[in-house]
Amino acid sequence: MGRLDASQLAAQACTRNGGDATRLLQVLIDVQEKAGWLSAELISAVAAELGVPRVRVEGVAGFYSFLYTEPVGNYRVLFSDNITDRMLGAPELMDALCGKLWVERGKLSEDGLVSVDTTSCTGMCDQGPALLVNGRPLTRVDHRRVNQIAELIRRKEPLYAWPSELFRVDDNIRRRDALLGPDQRPGEALRAALTRGREDWLAQMRLSNLRGRGGAGFTTAVKWQACRDAAGADKVVVCNADEGEPGTFKDRVLLSSFADQVFEGMTLAAWAVGAQRGFLYLRGEYRYLLDHLQHVLARRRSAGLLGNAILGETGFDFDIDIHLGAGAYVCGEETALLESLEGKRGTPRIRPPFPVTHGYLGRPTVVNNVETLAKTTLIALHGGEAFAATGTAQSTGTKLLSISGDCAYPGIYEYPFGVSIEHVLEDCGASDVQAVQVGGASGMTLASYEFHRRIAFEDVPTAGAFMIFDSSRDMFEVARNFVHFFAHESCGFCTPCRVGTSLLDNYMNKLASGYGAKMDLADIEWINRLLRQSSHCGLGSSAPNAVVDALVKFRPAFERHLRNLDFEPAFDLNAALAGARTAAGRDDPGAFLDREQETTR
Repeated sequence: MGRLDASQLAAQACTRNGGDATRLLQVLIDVQEKAGWLSAELISAVAAELGVPRVRVEGVAGFYSFLYTEPVGNYRVLFSDNITDRMLGAPELMDALCGKLWVERGKLSEDGLVSVDTTSCTGMCDQGPALLVNGRPLTRVDHRRVNQIAELIRRKEPLYAWPSELFRVDDNIRRRDALLGPDQRPGEALRAALTRGREDWLAQMRLSNLRGRGGAGFTTAVKWQACRDAAGADKVVVCNADEGEPGTFKDRVLLSSFADQVFEGMTLAAWAVGAQRGFLYLRGEYRYLLDHLQHVLARRRSAGLLGNAILGETGFDFDIDIHLGAGAYVCGEETALLESLEGKRGTPRIRPPFPVTHGYLGRPTVVNNVETLAKTTLIALHGGEAFAATGTAQSTGTKLLSISGDCAYPGIYEYPFGVSIEHVLEDCGASDVQAVQVGGASGMTLASYEFHRRIAFEDVPTAGAFMIFDSSRDMFEVARNFVHFFAHESCGFCTPCRVGTSLLDNYMNKLASGYGAKMDLADIEWINRLLRQSSHCGLGSSAPNAVVDALVKFRPAFERHLRNLDFEPAFDLNAALAGARTAAGRDDPGAFLDREQETTR
């Protein structure tokens, strides 16, 4: 690409984004869609057009997995590397496709046509194995489809000419309740809230005791009230649709078939806090939903449900913009998401201050999960007390579960909070189950003796992932996959997470290769403690969860990978330090290794 071409592409993309440097990520996504990758010339041209340092543009381009600073070919094929996809044979299918296309994994083919690699969970766990081709999802991949894909690529068929059946994504809603059941008419909940008035609407939210459905469980009304009371008139509402937790895909279904409720929920939040601007941050894996969501927004604007004087209410002005992510799990953390919205690397912020007072561009900002916002429409329609009548005292309403793994009926299930694990397993047709991973890689692993426990914030909290593993699965390999995920997704900002997740990954790989020793298990537990206590954000502190649970509940799965269970190191470090102690004249306890620690090693 010549310099003139790069300048033209950069100028056009910047113009489409209003020349706004806070939209740097959107500009780079735009440019890459036209050029295929981000060359040095393009990065320089974008920096010049936006008037920002080149190093900032290069830093953003290098942070996100779906931005490429080297050529990736006309076809970029990414197989989902989530554990449930691996259980369905994704690695073998990827090897088969690489063989048919004569390309090495992770490398560009010699003719520059195609590259094949893995990516983290694509949000298609209920219909895997799944992959992305130039960002578009293909589901239910088998050897027949691999042959078909290889032939289409060899013939250089453009994606729009590929059979539409390849790109079919189903909702797979298996159980409906309050949210997924009765149809809502667009604007119905909003009219009900406006009729109540702003004060009563907030009062109904407090009565509902709705807690955030993204996993943390913070009370929604408290967050809204804090934002409303914060100084500053330019308040913002953000919908966190960066659903990156492995095994979670409920937001995909809500955005696909219930987008009106999601956008209505954002508008209800804006009415409560006095916001005029809203953002939906859409994960890069769901890029295929962008046109659909833009169409829904346009329809709502035409119906007077967005824009100026919504539903004739003078002073109620609010609109929504959609920002795309580009493959960064850490951006599911609300402050990292805000950094990304501002066109930066998705590095989590130090808190306080909190987003409700200092969020997007320093403005008071409400950040809510997709499911949380959709649930607010039920409160507007039926009142807070009616909403709180379902579920438990501390966990009101219903919860969407994304069920995948070893079961007959994977998909979306909506249950009142308080449902037991064993009830869910029975409904989805799971048998001979040894473990359930609730809440994804950062959640908890439950063994069979815990299946009486209940889905609720006070017992088993979850953002929605519910992965099932029968007795044929190696729980060591399950934990190893999650460790690899966190090592790949660490933003690299803090040393404990950057180094700790990598060390964990190395130890798990060492055990898998048959070179592990008993002392390695002790080292893994030590790294786990370090990550929990020292990491900058929740990604690092939750990274060890799967390993910790597996070591406690499925330790034999780890010990089977040890070369010798009774191995003790032959090298005595305390003895080796004797000469140094003599030279230094040291004989105090601090000059010796801790005896208890040495024994455990």
